[in-house]
Amino acid sequence: MPRVSQDHLDARRRQILDGARACFARFGYEGATVRRLEEATGLSRGAIFHHFRDKESLFLALAEDDALRMAEVVAEQGLVQVMRDLLSAPGPSDAEHPADWLGTRLEVSRRLRTDPEFRARWAERSRQLTDATRQRLARQREAGNLRDDVDVDVLTSFLELVLEGLVSHLAMGLPADDLEPVLDLVEESVRRHRRTG
Repeated sequence: MPRVSQDHLDARRRQILDGARACFARFGYEGATVRRLEEATGLSRGAIFHHFRDKESLFLALAEDDALRMAEVVAEQGLVQVMRDLLSAPGPSDAEHPADWLGTRLEVSRRLRTDPEFRARWAERSRQLTDATRQRLARQREAGNLRDDVDVDVLTSFLELVLEGLVSHLAMGLPADDLEPVLDLVEESVRRHRRTG
C-alpha cells in the first residue's frame, strides 16, 4: 500500500479547514452538522475525522489557524489592519462568500461566553494575537511612531477591546460601511504626535 505524501496530507487538511470555515461561518458551531461539513469540504466524515478527532477539535484548529493568520497581519501591518480586513469582508450571512475569519471570530466570541470548557481550551491558543500586537507596538515605539505616554500593555488591551467591540457590532448585523473613519481615529490615537513649529 503506497504511503500518502506529507504534501497530500497538508493539502487535505487545508481543504477540510477551508470548507469548515465556510460551514461554521454560515451555520454557526451547532448548525455545522457532520452532514453539512461533508458537503462543505467535499469529503466523507471518515476523511474529515481522520485529520481531526471531533468537531470541537476541528473548530479549535480552524480558530487557531485564523488566529495565526491574524497574528501575521498584526506583525506586518498592525491590529487596526485586521479590523479593516473584517470590515472589507462580506457579511457572515452571505452564503456564497462567507467572511474570511469573521465567521470563526464570531463563533469563538460566542462560545467563550457560553462554554467554560471551550474557554479553558481556547485560553491556551489565544495568546498569539496578543503577543503579536504587543510586539508590533513595541517595535513601533522603538521606531518613534507610537505614543510614549501610555504603556504598551495598556495600548494592547485598548486595541483588543476595540476589536471585540467591532466583532460584536458586526455580529449584531449593524451597518459597518461608515466605520473606516472610526478605525482611522483608533489608529491615530495610538500614534506619536510630533510637535511642529
